[in-house]
Amino acid sequence: MSSVSSLSVLLAAASPSPSPSETPTTPAVPTLEEAQESATNAASWVEENWSTWLAIGLRVLLIVVIAAVLRVVVRRAITKLIDRMNRSVPGVEGTTLGGLLVNVERRRQRSQAIGSVLRSVASFLIMGTAALMVLATFEINLAPLLASAGVAGVAIGFGARNLVTDFLSGVFMILEDQYGVGDTVDAGVASGEVIEVGLRVTKLRGDNGEIWYVRNGEVKRIGNLSQGWATAGVNVTVRHDEDLDKVRRTLLAVGEEMSKEEPWNELLWGPIEVLGLDDVLLDSMVVRVSAKTMPGKALTVERELRWRIKKAFDAADIRIVGQLPPDLTADPNADPTAAVAAPSVYANATSPQSERATPIAPTSTTK
Repeated sequence: MSSVSSLSVLLAAASPSPSPSETPTTPAVPTLEEAQESATNAASWVEENWSTWLAIGLRVLLIVVIAAVLRVVVRRAITKLIDRMNRSVPGVEGTTLGGLLVNVERRRQRSQAIGSVLRSVASFLIMGTAALMVLATFEINLAPLLASAGVAGVAIGFGARNLVTDFLSGVFMILEDQYGVGDTVDAGVASGEVIEVGLRVTKLRGDNGEIWYVRNGEVKRIGNLSQGWATAGVNVTVRHDEDLDKVRRTLLAVGEEMSKEEPWNELLWGPIEVLGLDDVLLDSMVVRVSAKTMPGKALTVERELRWRIKKAFDAADIRIVGQLPPDLTADPNADPTAAVAAPSVYANATSPQSERATPIAPTSTTK
């Protein structure tokens, strides 16, 4: 038996050793003692850190809940504030002037724009602060993040400065109520009726129906023709020899008659006044007529006033500049060439009179 065992030992020693690639790759199975030791270490680590994890989780949850509740409360407060501002306007609308200064569509768009800006700013501040507090809870260094955000903000600000300018101009324009939907404005770059007011772009409807998109940052000055009242002015040009008292009486009669008729009695907010002579020339005089009208209706009133003044002057035999002399207007069969001078014989270069009047050419003295 001992000889057999010694023979097997000699054969095992004589056989070649397996190469490294031929070694078995089966993982070593941990023993029961090693598994028990690993479980014990994990349990002790969890037992030591669970309180920290719980505190961090509760802090994050508390921050998120407080931010969400605060955001909802602030947004509702802003909405109620905007609604209260809208409810306070009907007290102003009781007057004729107040009803034109603020209309329903203009008030609605203005309140929506202001509310949208305030809600966006409030949400950005609240949620941004909450995000920074959450990151600080996890002990993340915020200095590099804030520095990077500052550099990125400066770069974006330089690249989108026109956009920022338009946005800020739109915000201040809405807060100051410079113009609104339905107003007729002159923005310098374009003019027309405002059909939409935005934070970046204002839409205008031109006189020919075109739509102008005007960036709020490009508006350097603006004239609102629809707030308060407008002035209708007409210049009446008459001949220099007309009776001024008769002209004044005729113009006042036209204004009084127009003020009593529909719909001009609503468009005219004051009596039509004859302001006097606006200019005196050698062959004409300019009389200025003015009236206070509803905003945006000045051009309509001016056209109607010119129409009535022309008819009244024709009825009162008041001549305007450009009419024919009275002797020609009285006789339609008069010869229009009666005042034309007869042709001169000097107009014909071959006539004897022209030849006698021709200067004698000087004689040459050269030899």
